[in-house]
Amino acid sequence: MWRAATPDPARVKLLRAARRKLDLYPLAIHVNYLINLASPDLVIRAKSIEAFRGELERALLIGAEYLVLHPGSYRGITIQQGIEAFADGLAQAARGFRSRKVTVLLENTVGAGCHLGSRFEELCAIRHRARALTGVPMGYCLDTCHLLAAGFDIVTAEGLEDTLREADATLGIEHVHVIHANDSKAARGSRVDRHANIGEGHIGREAFRRILTHPQLRAKPFILETPVDAEGDDRRNLDTLKELATPRQQ
Repeated sequence: MWRAATPDPARVKLLRAARRKLDLYPLAIHVNYLINLASPDLVIRAKSIEAFRGELERALLIGAEYLVLHPGSYRGITIQQGIEAFADGLAQAARGFRSRKVTVLLENTVGAGCHLGSRFEELCAIRHRARALTGVPMGYCLDTCHLLAAGFDIVTAEGLEDTLREADATLGIEHVHVIHANDSKAARGSRVDRHANIGEGHIGREAFRRILTHPQLRAKPFILETPVDAEGDDRRNLDTLKELATPRQQ
């Protein structure tokens, strides 16, 4: 749905209390998947701008540090026009939004069809252009499944180093604030976005061990978006990540 209800103040208070008690920081939320700020369709564009403004306001209201969104689809126009459309749409949505407590994170995509954001150069260009039009803080969220499906070799040790070297040179690794940890049901370069349980896809356990323990990534928050096909799958994936993130005994 395009419309969303305003969070209940009492529930927001409970959320804030739970975060303080359990030390749950940072809080990253994902925008409505209908939002497409790069769209040339005037109706979708208008709805996307309005919906994204609501996401910004709700993120601030509940105290979220990060708001994650996909760059969107530029179908019908060029990539550069899509980048301009996204930046302009974000600027319109953020007009008058004075808070700098919420950082917008651009998430990388698999690059299917006309979707922006499968290449680091595109993500960088989007952030650069959007920041020129608005004062909203912006960074990146990298999804492991999306990286692999887009063609990045994050499975081998050498491939991971090459990927992170390119990410640092193009995006600035300090601007990557969140990692979505998902294995991939589809092979490298497939452009297919299908998440798998950790260690059960084309990335695999040992690759995740290298990702989780890499010096450039170890201090960053990892968030699961893995399937829940049976009760307890979410907990099992979390336990797997914890196990792989723990240094091996010598």
